[in-house]
Amino acid sequence: MKGDVDEDDGTFTNISLADDSADGQPTVLRFRPEDKDNTMNCEIDGEMENQVEQEDKRRLINQVLELQHTLEDLSARVDAVKEENLKLKSENQVLGQYIENLMSASSVFQTTDTKSKRK
Repeated sequence: MKGDVDEDDGTFTNISLADDSADGQPTVLRFRPEDKDNTMNCEIDGEMENQVEQEDKRRLINQVLELQHTLEDLSARVDAVKEENLKLKSENQVLGQYIENLMSASSVFQTTDTKSKRK
C-alpha cells in the first residue's frame, strides 16, 4: 500500500490499493475536497444552533414578560372587584338598616298585642 502526502496541508490525497483490483487497474481512494468543508460546516451548524437557541430564549423571555403583564392586569382587576364588593356590602348594610327602621316605624309591620292574646 502506498500513500502520497499532499505538500500543501499534509493530508493523504490518494492511496493505491493494487491488490484489491479485479481488472488489474489500481484502485485509488481520493481525498474529497468537500471533506475540508465539513469542519467549516460544523462551525456554521454550531453558529446556526446558537442562533436558534438565542431566538428560542428571546421568544421565551417575551412570553414570560407577556404573561407577567397579564398577571399584573388580572391582579389589578381582582383588587378593583374586591373594592367594589366591599363598597356594595357597605351599601347593603345601610339599606338593610334603613329598611329595618322603616319597618319598625310603620304600624303595618308592628306586632299587635291582640294576636298574642288570641293564642
